[in-house]
Amino acid sequence: MSAVPNELAFPLSPRGDVLPAECAQLRTRRPVARVRLMTGDTAWLVTSHALARQVLEDERFSLSNTAAPGVPRQYALTIPPEVVNTMGNVTSSGLRCEVLKTLSPPADSGLANWLRMRADELLDPIVEQGPPVDLRECFAAPYSATLMCKLLGLPYRDWRQLMSGLDLGFITSPVAFEGCTAGWEKDYAYVLTQLRLDRSRQSGLIRRLCELKDDAAESEGLTDQLLAGVVASLFGAGAVSTSAFLLHAVLALLRHPQTLQRLRNEPGRMSRAVDELLRFTLSIGDGLPRLAMADVKLGNELVKAGELVLVCVEAANFDPEAFDSPDGFDIDRRRNPHLAFGGGRHYCPASALSRLHAEVALSALLHRLPGVRLAVPVDQLVWRTGYIKRLPERLPVLW
Repeated sequence: MSAVPNELAFPLSPRGDVLPAECAQLRTRRPVARVRLMTGDTAWLVTSHALARQVLEDERFSLSNTAAPGVPRQYALTIPPEVVNTMGNVTSSGLRCEVLKTLSPPADSGLANWLRMRADELLDPIVEQGPPVDLRECFAAPYSATLMCKLLGLPYRDWRQLMSGLDLGFITSPVAFEGCTAGWEKDYAYVLTQLRLDRSRQSGLIRRLCELKDDAAESEGLTDQLLAGVVASLFGAGAVSTSAFLLHAVLALLRHPQTLQRLRNEPGRMSRAVDELLRFTLSIGDGLPRLAMADVKLGNELVKAGELVLVCVEAANFDPEAFDSPDGFDIDRRRNPHLAFGGGRHYCPASALSRLHAEVALSALLHRLPGVRLAVPVDQLVWRTGYIKRLPERLPVLW
């Protein structure tokens, strides 16, 4: 194993299908290591499972404060500071309750059947057209957008406009640039128009939030501007994360054809397969940021108040101290304490929803596209650079 430089440049790699070699080297030799960021700032990069979990669960490490003025930054802030931690900035109990209900609908809500119908509607023209097809453009993006539109109460016909705005809003850049907030501002203005429609034309979270604002007992501090910010940021975070994971999950299965065939023959194993895909894929991005609010001993290092810590979830999810044979893709894995949904008070409230989204989509793809396989060599996939998620620009398949 080669020596690890005293200060690595971060992020390590934009490629999303190969775990960077530095992850294992750091985890073994320096699980809390100094890295230099694209902004010129430095941060502590955490690569072991135990220490990653410590950071995520310790409230002395803050997410919301990563957007504060003058703190070290992983990359320039290209979205409004309040969007960095939507749930943390929702202080109204009624508003928070409605958001959490939206992100965790009950099992008997009928959402699974609704998602199956939407998946089939998207796959019908794909099957009719025949291969090759780009699954990112034709399936993953619209399927993820349709779920968020359904939950939030946004017209699905406008999904392309909403998704295109995210391409600007989630760029990672060393400095802010003229157009970095243009997508956010456009989507925010669009959501404002939906909030101001007649109640009879509203649905989903938008309608419930407007009804909450109409209630004199609950309305204090609730403005159209606040609600628009919450809805727009929920769409962005939800659509980007679910579509990114779905692309990574499909790619992982295409690279493991025996497992893919097994899931086709044994569809009841899909739930466990999705959990393993959450561990095995690299869909999280460059690192989960936290700002130290006090001096904290982390492993052998003292992290001082005001310093930035990045949790490298992918490295932690391949830690042999936490997982048996972590480099293997094993849908029968029994012990799987992965950190794909974070941890502590910022554990993703949409974890069950995200699993359902992926389970339905993958089941539909395997059923409707027998023999599905990559249309190009895997090394020919182009990975998007300068983006908050690792994404293949296209995922062309045959079947």
